[in-house]
Amino acid sequence: MTEGGGNRPANVAAVDDAAAPPSVEGSAAAETATKATPERDLWLPRWLVAHPLYAGWAWTVVWAGLIVLDEVVDLAGWTWYLLVLVAALPTLISTLVVLHATPRSHLRAVDATVLGHFFVRFLALVAAFMVWAASVVMSASISTTVQTVIGDSEKEVTALGFNLMLAAVPLVLSILWMAFIVRCAWFLRRLRGWRQVPVKTRVPKKFLKGRPRLKRVVVGLAHPGLLLVAGLGTSLLALFVDAVELTLNVLG
Repeated sequence: MTEGGGNRPANVAAVDDAAAPPSVEGSAAAETATKATPERDLWLPRWLVAHPLYAGWAWTVVWAGLIVLDEVVDLAGWTWYLLVLVAALPTLISTLVVLHATPRSHLRAVDATVLGHFFVRFLALVAAFMVWAASVVMSASISTTVQTVIGDSEKEVTALGFNLMLAAVPLVLSILWMAFIVRCAWFLRRLRGWRQVPVKTRVPKKFLKGRPRLKRVVVGLAHPGLLLVAGLGTSLLALFVDAVELTLNVLG
């Protein structure tokens, strides 16, 4: 009797079972599953799968041109916001899908230093102070303008104040939108880097598992640079052309 008693025949049998060739039916099923998986993504154009980032840049340029044309032709006011949204739509949707599928544990800054941590917080406090100071100055300027234009009429002052608040809504939303875009781009940089098709990412392996072509397109469009240009760039246009113009019209 060998050492280990009756366990050895069982082990040999287990090895033999593992080494045995798969049955014909099993091979056929596996081959069918392998062939069926890529077919789910065949509807994607080959050029889009090969160069998703270039396609995103082309989309942004085309819609940016339409935004400029809209300003020249002077169409309805709501078309401006629609064009701005559509220009950033592909990269924005891809970004939201990728970030939603990625747990925050994948982005733990294990290599961040204490100095870097506090420096980022310091910059955030400086930015918050600048925003607060600008709001104080703008409030004082608006109050002085209202008193100069309207005088002491309480009703007119209140009405103008509400009009100014409504006029400031697009401006505030634009600023919050830009902050959201910058934050998403920051996480994308840490998540997948700056390459069009990153070699190594922190995106979960189960994300779009079995659909490699679609995953390549989504990750390619979720690019931090493309998001900044398509989202932040068009928002800056909306901020300086549309929202400021609306505010001036109300003041006038």
